[in-house]
Amino acid sequence: MQRLPFTTSIMIAAAIATALAATARTRTTQSQLRDTRTPLERMATAAEADSAAGISQADVTLRGYSKRASDAKESFFITNHTPHRISAVRLLLRYTTLQGDMLHERQVTVPVSLGSGQSQLVSIATFDVQRLFYYYAGPKPRKQATPFRVSYRLTGYDIPVGR
Repeated sequence: MQRLPFTTSIMIAAAIATALAATARTRTTQSQLRDTRTPLERMATAAEADSAAGISQADVTLRGYSKRASDAKESFFITNHTPHRISAVRLLLRYTTLQGDMLHERQVTVPVSLGSGQSQLVSIATFDVQRLFYYYAGPKPRKQATPFRVSYRLTGYDIPVGR
């Protein structure tokens, strides 16, 4: 077997190293994943209002809320704890500073398709149209922004009739 000259061996090794470096995989995984099991805070409610509406606050839960300062949407998981299929969830969302001062409160209806015991990731347009706030439990932004908390109250849900 014939040996290659030293310079040829060096050139082949350099070519292999260049090819390996050029085909190296780009890291696409997110390194700062947040705990999606963390439930959102529920607002204190008057028990008689819930029973008059025929719903229990335990029927639907929210968890894994996410909203960065640069986001145009708020995302969270909705879980159905009823024995029925649910097609929409109505919520009262209250946004407060870390000191408890109210920033905003709104009613939203979130379309879902959830069987009993199922969860679904949903996104809604954010209340923060100027993008000045970020969820306190998420990553701190590089730009100047104010942290906030969010709490919710279940105000209703739809159970589809038929199929």
